[in-house]
Amino acid sequence: MEVIVTIIPIFVIIILGWVARKRGFITPEFLEPANRLVYYLSLPALIFNSIAKTKFHEQFDGLVLCLTLVAAAAIYLTANVSARIIKMNPSRIGAFVQSSGHGNLGYIGLPIALYYLGETGLAKAGIICGFLMILQNLLSVVALQMHDASAQKLPGWKTLASKLLGNPVIIGAMAGIVVSALAIPIPKVILRCLDILGGLAPPTALLLIGASLSLQLIRTYQRPTISAVIFKLVLLPAIGLLLFNLFNLSADDYLPAVILLCSPTATVAYVMAREMHGDADFAVATISASTLLSSITFMLWLAFVASFGR
Repeated sequence: MEVIVTIIPIFVIIILGWVARKRGFITPEFLEPANRLVYYLSLPALIFNSIAKTKFHEQFDGLVLCLTLVAAAAIYLTANVSARIIKMNPSRIGAFVQSSGHGNLGYIGLPIALYYLGETGLAKAGIICGFLMILQNLLSVVALQMHDASAQKLPGWKTLASKLLGNPVIIGAMAGIVVSALAIPIPKVILRCLDILGGLAPPTALLLIGASLSLQLIRTYQRPTISAVIFKLVLLPAIGLLLFNLFNLSADDYLPAVILLCSPTATVAYVMAREMHGDADFAVATISASTLLSSITFMLWLAFVASFGR
């Protein structure tokens, strides 16, 4: 029951965002600045605040982090091999691989961690999120570049590193880790400001996700979209759970990581596919389909962990 009470309201807000766009309450002109507000200000504040207020050495679990990263890397490799085996259109492989592994950690994963696990769970998820986001972006760039029809060279490591380290969500997570690990005191007035600013992120992000959905493109790219969704929402969480249980970890320890692994395809996958000559329309279709279907898979995976987790 707790799973249903948590997940249903979240996806009601997402659907409300879609309806609001159809009704003209959320316009195309509003989407970009609102997205930038959440991405550059509110979400980093939420992540920093949640991590900075916790005792890092009590919340950080190196084994859970390593296994989460292994699961993420495994799905990128598996998706790439599978796309080659079935002889997928070369221009689509990069977007397919990215869509199969690049999760929407900030806009969906972290809000669900917050509403389902509370502040402590959000802090654990935030720590993992920072490292997982770096890996996802790195592997997504490599996948898209490998299958770039324009045959441009892979960006230099300095350029790639500057883009990753300049990511506001990653900055928020890493700054929070430093403050928490070193027990740096933060004035209450600053914490209150961060509470207010960070509180804007979850509901606004969910509305923006809903406003970005495209049912038409799902129908256009139905078969490859279903394949990518299966990789993202079924196979990736399954690999993570298998690894966590092989190492006899308790559900309380790995549940924040499972929520992140269950997250649907990230909206930034469209931007990256467009900029790196991938199939951007297919990326939008996968983002839309995985977001809608994750309302079901989230409930199933969380119920499974609640019933059978160690």
